[in-house]
Amino acid sequence: MSLSIIVPMLNEEAGIDATLAAARELEAEIIVVDGGSSDKSVEIASTLADQIVPAPRGRARQMNAGAAVAQGDVLLFLHADTRLPATADRLILEAINDGADWGRFDLRISGKSRWFPVIAAFMNQRSRLTGIATGDQAIFVKCSVFEQIGGFPDLPLMEDIVLSQRLKAVSRPACLRAKVTTAGRRWEKHGILRTILTMWWLRLRFYFGADPQQLAIEYGYAPNAQ
Repeated sequence: MSLSIIVPMLNEEAGIDATLAAARELEAEIIVVDGGSSDKSVEIASTLADQIVPAPRGRARQMNAGAAVAQGDVLLFLHADTRLPATADRLILEAINDGADWGRFDLRISGKSRWFPVIAAFMNQRSRLTGIATGDQAIFVKCSVFEQIGGFPDLPLMEDIVLSQRLKAVSRPACLRAKVTTAGRRWEKHGILRTILTMWWLRLRFYFGADPQQLAIEYGYAPNAQ
């Protein structure tokens, strides 16, 4: 059974090399999907990835484009600022061989704030209780199951939540306790409390039917091209 790692990217020259270097140590195909970077991201990634795939901007669209060309039996969706643990490939394939259809890792947030371990512990426990994963937790899924549910929904925000809901209807996730490490840059830039409240407020409105495009703009993402 083989693994493909899919990394959506947009102007990530500051950190994409560290993410891909960690992934390069694993037994996996690495596919970087670029949404139109204007910096040196593509140049840097091309030295470490097996494929660089251009795609319309938008994390969901980029990840679906990567999945469409992936050769692996299992797909791992990895944010460009997130590093995998050294044994990620073995842990994923063990979980799949033990009967899991999909899963995610626990999360560690890198940065100076003493609140980051608390935030990460809360996110991990919430995910374990609800069966919902976020993209920061490096979601992995059997290729056949990903195709069965239709891939990521074409949303500019909350695509990971909707994907988790669809996958949860198939089976509960494997919640791996090994940790991926994601950058705490958004929390540090906008403030811990403000970022948490904003994320919860956007998620609540999403559940009650707010327009995802508008929510994405409020979160700081430029709207997807139609």
